Amino acid sequence: MPEWLEILLLVTATTGTGLVGGIFFAFSNFVMKALAQGPDTEGARAMQNINVTVLNPLFFTIFFGTGIIALIVAAGTPNVWDAPGAVLSRIAAAFYLFGTLGVTIVRNVPLNEKLAVTALTDAALSSTWTHYLEAWTWWNHVRTIAALLAAALFATAIAV
Repeated sequence: MPEWLEILLLVTATTGTGLVGGIFFAFSNFVMKALAQGPDTEGARAMQNINVTVLNPLFFTIFFGTGIIALIVAAGTPNVWDAPGAVLSRIAAAFYLFGTLGVTIVRNVPLNEKLAVTALTDAALSSTWTHYLEAWTWWNHVRTIAALLAAALFATAIAV
């Protein structure tokens, strides 16, 4: 792979992972806390709406596109482990692919799906919402950290 293309891919991966990490950071830092402040029905309704509106082409392009770029970077970097940035870019790709995409698919999406089918008038809404807030936020912290570590490692790979 030409060096200019590798650098372009690393910059794109750094930008994508940083952007995704920032989105998740916002949810961990204040969005979920705000949703927990009001009545359960209001918080659950707002999150149900968020989970529908996030499914849009721009978010998918950034979220999954960054995963594709991470795969390309990991596969396209030199196979020589002592090559500058090769190890860092592979570790960064793993953080994003497993810690961000993987956690989203295995942990956060199933919680979103369970919340989506819970009626706001359901007697179990309060317990479902309480569990959702705790579990979803915990896993969101994991994917936030993974995305931001990936961004830092991709940026470091550029520097070396």
